Amino acid sequence: MSANRIIIDTDIGTGAVLGGDPDDAIALALAMNSPEIKLEGVTTVYRDAIPRARFAQKILHLGGRDDIDVYPGLSETMLRNRPGGHTIDGLPWEAGRQDEGVDIGREWKGHAVDFMIKTIMDNPGEITLVALGPLTNVAVAMVREPRIIQHVKEIILMGGAHRLGGNGAGLNPAEANVKRDPEAASVVFSSQAPIVMVGLDVTMKVGFTQNECDLLRKSGNPLNEMLANMVEQWFEVIRTKRPDIRQTGQDKTHMQDPLAVSLLLNRSLVTTRKMKVTVEYDHRVGTGQTVAIAPEESIWLDLGNTRGNVEACIDVDSEAFRELLLEKLNCTHCRICVPCEKEVQLGMEKTPGLVE
Repeated sequence: MSANRIIIDTDIGTGAVLGGDPDDAIALALAMNSPEIKLEGVTTVYRDAIPRARFAQKILHLGGRDDIDVYPGLSETMLRNRPGGHTIDGLPWEAGRQDEGVDIGREWKGHAVDFMIKTIMDNPGEITLVALGPLTNVAVAMVREPRIIQHVKEIILMGGAHRLGGNGAGLNPAEANVKRDPEAASVVFSSQAPIVMVGLDVTMKVGFTQNECDLLRKSGNPLNEMLANMVEQWFEVIRTKRPDIRQTGQDKTHMQDPLAVSLLLNRSLVTTRKMKVTVEYDHRVGTGQTVAIAPEESIWLDLGNTRGNVEACIDVDSEAFRELLLEKLNCTHCRICVPCEKEVQLGMEKTPGLVE
């Protein structure tokens, strides 16, 4: 079976105070460690896209994947009408303190939007876009070359919340990746491209605790050591924002972006329902809500085209996802076995399926 060919578009952060949730970095590591995935390139988006690209290079280098190129994208929002651009002290370069001595001086081979368009148009029906940040790069690529809507194999995006599941009442109706550039999100969701929406409805069900950090460290892998450090830094940030976390003493974050990547490995991890998704927004703070409507109902709401193009995730097998994530991150054989057999996981010397 041929590998899934993908582009990861990310607002990768560091887990540091000025950075952000480290789940983008873990999602990138998951893709790198999975022989079922062929990572064609990494693109970066949202504030400080170039420093984010430098940090993505560091992750790739520590994972032994200097063969994968990184393409900085747009730092501003699509219409430049919302906060974006660059910050004074920046975001991802804070991570330079975590892996000093890593060469991050490689030159860029192009712009993220150009790379997306060329790669999709040169390989019709073969490239999946995995969007882990605001949808600015993806939307601008669609505007510049509308044919990518028909040529992309699929768009798997971490974003939005339909709030139709059992945990809906506790979810923020305006998820961060959508509300940071809702105009761009509206372009993407209304494009009729084949989309899988991995929203807060499922991502808030997949946790990552100190126990998982300890398991990463046991692998002896330098990249896993760095990822564990990033998660623990993020725990410190969460404690300052969440009194309930301080009271329970249970450090926990959510593997939102890795869940999106995991669907390329095992789609049965999630249950989906075909929906029509629109983005509601105006210029007030906090808008950018995604509204998911069953196609058979949208005709009564005068929504125009009623075809549901979005597979909206409504539930997830959290434990199966956790097992898959830890298996892939801790496997030191993933670049030579197709796929990893149980004997590899158990540390046996000879493994069926090894590539000679």
